[in-house]
Amino acid sequence: MRDRMLAGELYQADDPDLAREMLRAASLTHRLNQADPADGELRRELLTELLGSFGEDSEIRPPFRCDYGYQTFVGARTFANFGLICLDVAPITIGDDVQMGPNVQLLTAWHPVAAGPRRDKWEAATPIVIGDNVWLGGGVIVLPGVTIGENTVVGSGAIVTKDLPPNVVAVGNPARVIREVEP
Repeated sequence: MRDRMLAGELYQADDPDLAREMLRAASLTHRLNQADPADGELRRELLTELLGSFGEDSEIRPPFRCDYGYQTFVGARTFANFGLICLDVAPITIGDDVQMGPNVQLLTAWHPVAAGPRRDKWEAATPIVIGDNVWLGGGVIVLPGVTIGENTVVGSGAIVTKDLPPNVVAVGNPARVIREVEP
């Protein structure tokens, strides 16, 4: 099932190999979330072990949650405030100099609409890409398959359902562009 998941195909998440990988991520995030806030070195070690990559001078404030960890890639000088959730069934790529407010959710997983496949526990995922110098306000939710262009600002509480171009401000549910910003 792991190969199907990584290929972006429908898969069943209760596969024993995937369950082991999720348990590994849960253990590492538990240690991260329980670490002494003053022990930045330990938090960095845990994030480096957990994530696909974790850029220089980046910070993710606990609590942090993810499905697998190895599918999340964080650039340099990126900051995520408390409560980041990365459902990283598909890759999540976060650029350099990204700022995220509290309780941001990056959700790559999706489920079939048809009742039968949902009942049979099939799911899939589509990658998310957050460009360099993006600012996601508190409570922003980014849905599967979305790319947010560089220098874009997404207002607090927005739900991003479609790609956003570079150099814009977007707000609302669904998020819509309200103006441009200087690059």
